[in-house]
Amino acid sequence: MTAPTGSPHVTRDEADGVATITLHSAGLSSRSRAELTAAFQDVAADDSVRAVILTGSGRAFCLGQDLAEHVSALRADPARALDVVADSYNPMVLALAAVQVPVVAGVNGACVGAGLGLALAADIRVAAAGAKLGTAFTGIGLASDSALASRLVACLGVSRATELLLFPEPFSAETALRWGLVHRVADPGQVLPEALALASRLAQGPTAAYRAVKTILASAATSSLDQTLALEARLQAALGQTEDHRAAVEAFLAKRPPSFAGR
Repeated sequence: MTAPTGSPHVTRDEADGVATITLHSAGLSSRSRAELTAAFQDVAADDSVRAVILTGSGRAFCLGQDLAEHVSALRADPARALDVVADSYNPMVLALAAVQVPVVAGVNGACVGAGLGLALAADIRVAAAGAKLGTAFTGIGLASDSALASRLVACLGVSRATELLLFPEPFSAETALRWGLVHRVADPGQVLPEALALASRLAQGPTAAYRAVKTILASAATSSLDQTLALEARLQAALGQTEDHRAAVEAFLAKRPPSFAGR
């Protein structure tokens, strides 16, 4: 699906602490990548946002690179055509990684290539029943980008990741659920409501603790035991001074549900 000429390829809506970022162009063009990067930067800087949904419109979540644009770049200058990885894709992925609040991907349809990389960069994934996912890259003679390989290794291990990248056949949302690559499978019309329910629940939770969890998880694969323990100690000390922690402990002692203000 392509957005009408002159309209944004990416929109952002916000309600009750949940920001919904919607990609309206299935192929990642230079414009849609720039708009996604800006949207990620905006929510990362907005203290009112306590959870984020990333989803697509129409029948696809994201099909990766806009191949028509890529072909034009190859014809114009093949030596520079893939500069977009460093110049455009990397900043987009880094901007998403910099979002410290929980991110829920509502994978409403086909999700391949860099689109799969974006989905795996989210913290929680809800996929439409029957949706097709795939790595795609080696099918057109490329390796992977958008941190897809590292995300696959983190989720599935080296063996399965190697298979998926060397043999880029699509796989179903149901298979992805069985592998643990997605967390929920919903009827296509229920993907966004399910994602919204999860994001709303997270938006009502202990935001500072979620930020700390994301920090620990991001460093877990490359940190030594000593480094992990030191990071946990530093973050726990800071969290112990938050309003949310003190209020939650008091609520536990009073035998009532905690209410988190996000502070």
